[in-house]
Amino acid sequence: MHLLKKVVLAIAIAYPTIAGAQTNQELKAELEALKNQVKRLEALIEKAGSQAQQASTQAAEVSAKVAMASEAAVDPAEFNRIRIKTEAMEDATEASGFKGVKISGYIDPTYIYNRNAKTSSFVFLNNNSAVSGSPETFGYDNTFFGSGMLNFEKELEGGTKLKLSMMPSKSAGAGYNFGNMVHEATVVVPLGDLNTRLIAGQWADWSGYEMIPSNQNKLITHNLLFDFSAANFYTGAGMEFINGPIDTKVLVGNLNRSRIDTGKRQTPGLFYRVDYAKGEFNGLGFSGIHAGFDDHDQFGRLDLMEADGYFARGDWNVQGQISYGRQKATDYNAFSGNGTHWFGLSGLVAYKVTPRFETIARFDYINNRGNGGGVFGSTFGGVCKDISGADANCPDGRNGFGSSMSYDGSTWVVSDPTQGTRRYALSLGVNYALMPGVNVKGEYRYDRSSGYVFKTFDENYRKDNHVFGVSTVVSF
Repeated sequence: MHLLKKVVLAIAIAYPTIAGAQTNQELKAELEALKNQVKRLEALIEKAGSQAQQASTQAAEVSAKVAMASEAAVDPAEFNRIRIKTEAMEDATEASGFKGVKISGYIDPTYIYNRNAKTSSFVFLNNNSAVSGSPETFGYDNTFFGSGMLNFEKELEGGTKLKLSMMPSKSAGAGYNFGNMVHEATVVVPLGDLNTRLIAGQWADWSGYEMIPSNQNKLITHNLLFDFSAANFYTGAGMEFINGPIDTKVLVGNLNRSRIDTGKRQTPGLFYRVDYAKGEFNGLGFSGIHAGFDDHDQFGRLDLMEADGYFARGDWNVQGQISYGRQKATDYNAFSGNGTHWFGLSGLVAYKVTPRFETIARFDYINNRGNGGGVFGSTFGGVCKDISGADANCPDGRNGFGSSMSYDGSTWVVSDPTQGTRRYALSLGVNYALMPGVNVKGEYRYDRSSGYVFKTFDENYRKDNHVFGVSTVVSF
């Protein structure tokens, strides 16, 4: 209250006339007002003092922490211990060969139902080709899904890259060398700069918009062009040239062979692919194969060409491909003697309903009517009789390629061995990201032909087939 008394005294001295003229009641009111004003001033002073004290305390704490950190940071013994340990770890990693190494892989246990074959089975790590006595045969319901893959990649100083992919039972090479686990074994060596490279080794087929590994495909099965109008792998050497958005690879080597068998006259083939990244969201590709191929101990010339493209932006993903192929006379068309040719297309559209749930639709078409039908990846089902009683190729009853069959009242015969059929496929599927690294796929697929070429479990023929599959892909 000493501050209040001083304020009142100052006012009385400064304004003696006014003070004398006021009544006691008026003076009392003035004093009450001054008391209230002083209380507010004291409250403000007390608050300001408290804030200043809090700021001072915080500053002291920060200073203490900085001092402690500085004291720890300048500890030379601890610093040297960490440095020596880090350098030792780096030396051990390099000495063990793990510097620049990347390891990845996946497995995809799959369930498949096939109406015509009356099969309902889990498919996992089984062979997909009838090689060396294996009972398995290649089919669109038994390709590269239901597999496992382990990839080892290493980059050396200077930019040289090596890749080794192991894939039990279903590697690209297993279809022609039973038991071969090597799917891909390649080396890329920069020549002068990183944009000009020597490439060599065994390369998995690079044509089209789909890939062999299941974790790189949206659906379970592959499109018709991938399965039946493309190679499995190439073995050879070549060059890769990168010029801005254009990536060109050219390879000379063997088609679907690690080595040409002794006594065969097959010459090396030419394989190439050009990719153009048009922008951030789309791109185009073109690839070709021109090679001899002695699949069934006969000499044939194979030419495959295709163009593909993609558009991916936001929730939408669109991919497409057109292909043309021809092959000179082999066991595929031994009775016509004129070889075979075909053309086709495939298109895929995917839309993400949510960030984790995606819906997919794909449509495929192959026209292989010429010279009795048949495509590179199909195999005729032996010898049948045509309507005149002469020998003719039975169709590939599992995959639906070849000449149409007809029932003459007692047995099935080839209607016209000079004419093939048109082939269609529609796939509808979903892909759900259950958690990081785990995707669950579901697919319904309807395959149809313009003729009776699909063989059923009871030795009859139909124009269509239904396949349903579920797969869990776990990758890292």
